[in-house]
Amino acid sequence: MSERKDIFYPSLNLLLAFFLLNVVLQPLTDPDFWWHLRSGVDLIHNGWSPPATDPYSHTLPDWPWVNHSWLLDGIIGMVYTSLGPFGLLGVILLFAGIRAAAFILSADLCRVGWPYRLLAVAGALWVARPFLGATHMTTLLGLAVVLWLSDRYLTGHEAPLWVIPPVFLLWANLHAGFPAGLVVLLVIGCVSAVARLVVTRWPALADRIDEPVMTWVHIRRFTWCTVASGLATFANPYGWRLHEEIYQTLSDPLSMTKVVHWQTTTFTDPTGIRYGVDLAALALAAALFYRRVEPIRLAVLTTCLVTSLLHWYLIPLFLLVSVPLWADLLAACTVRLRAACPTMQTYPKRWLLVMTLIAALTLGALGPGHMQQVARSGLAPEQFFRRTWYPIEAIQWVQANRHLVGARLLNHFDYGGFLLWWLPDVKVFIDGRMPYWNLDDRRIFSDYLALFKNPPALGVLDKYHVDWALMKSGSRLDTTLSGLPDWQVLYRDRKATVYVKRRK
Repeated sequence: MSERKDIFYPSLNLLLAFFLLNVVLQPLTDPDFWWHLRSGVDLIHNGWSPPATDPYSHTLPDWPWVNHSWLLDGIIGMVYTSLGPFGLLGVILLFAGIRAAAFILSADLCRVGWPYRLLAVAGALWVARPFLGATHMTTLLGLAVVLWLSDRYLTGHEAPLWVIPPVFLLWANLHAGFPAGLVVLLVIGCVSAVARLVVTRWPALADRIDEPVMTWVHIRRFTWCTVASGLATFANPYGWRLHEEIYQTLSDPLSMTKVVHWQTTTFTDPTGIRYGVDLAALALAAALFYRRVEPIRLAVLTTCLVTSLLHWYLIPLFLLVSVPLWADLLAACTVRLRAACPTMQTYPKRWLLVMTLIAALTLGALGPGHMQQVARSGLAPEQFFRRTWYPIEAIQWVQANRHLVGARLLNHFDYGGFLLWWLPDVKVFIDGRMPYWNLDDRRIFSDYLALFKNPPALGVLDKYHVDWALMKSGSRLDTTLSGLPDWQVLYRDRKATVYVKRRK
């Protein structure tokens, strides 16, 4: 479109780029990040040899743990250990780069000017803010790379196609989200085959499709590339067991219903409302300005939309693939506004000023202390976590009074990953890796949830020989333990309570 050539506002682009920098820089608040960091540091110390069984829990130490992000953990560990006191800040910058690269690469799939691309990226990142702390941002980058390479192949470039299988080899070792990429490849291949059948049967329709339609030769090559990509994912330290681990996670009904990020998306809390507004705005903009026939784009968008509605965890995938469409719609909206409002042609700088002020106000919504919080989380994490829900004060008390507590901990599920880093000599009861882990009669997540029932299944404490606990203050289990005569409170604050079992 012409907007790519005649619209280039350096001031607006710089302001949007600064906004993106603020959004992609996020403090380390994901509960699971800390077990990733612990795993990565241990992996380096063990000569890059992943452990055969779980080294971090006392409840399932014999579980054959498949660390589906072992390479990413190792990279995190390398960054952390190599930068000394700036290690956590380095990790923050690493993930900021991954987030930025994923969304900007996705924006490169459209052919409009940078203001539209940056605006689309800014909007997607704003909606995705609650998810940006998670390590699955690596999967977003993998998906963006696969879509970019596929787009280059569709537009007549042969070489990018054969880069895709090595991408999946790397992706399968970085994060378990690679099935999303394989699904997208299958969607592209199937839609391309249907489009080729349609234009072969009705040649006149070829001119009405606004995407390149692959020939049968190119479809066969793309199919072989998809097969090679799938096979490449078996080149990991665990082989087929990695795929089994992914299947067990996604097919476990208890995990899907009780772990928040796998639950069905709702539009009742702030995160859901924000996503719902984004979907409604996108639907309205598409109804007003989208007049193209692009079967591949629509199929990929529909696939990611459906999965995002099934699970909270997958919302960022749709936000990522919607960026090019948003950029195109913003450009089309500008063209319509120009035609309807001649002053945009006569006084373009006035409109630029309005857009810049809107962007500046949006940037201000992050709050003046956002960057300070990011820096504090990387340079002074213990101070930073005092203002969060993490039980850093209770952990510091345990560190100073380790001799007063026991050896077999009962911890709140949300604390597990955090404790693995901040109390490295303590093995946890459960953490974010373990919801589907079941071995013999030890159904760990089910047993954990049984403690919160009414009445609680207190036999679980004896089953795992628990002798101390670190629970959220005010939680149901906190109330239960406080009413048991053989359990004593050693420490309590507004966040967490430390219990120890009285010796008989």
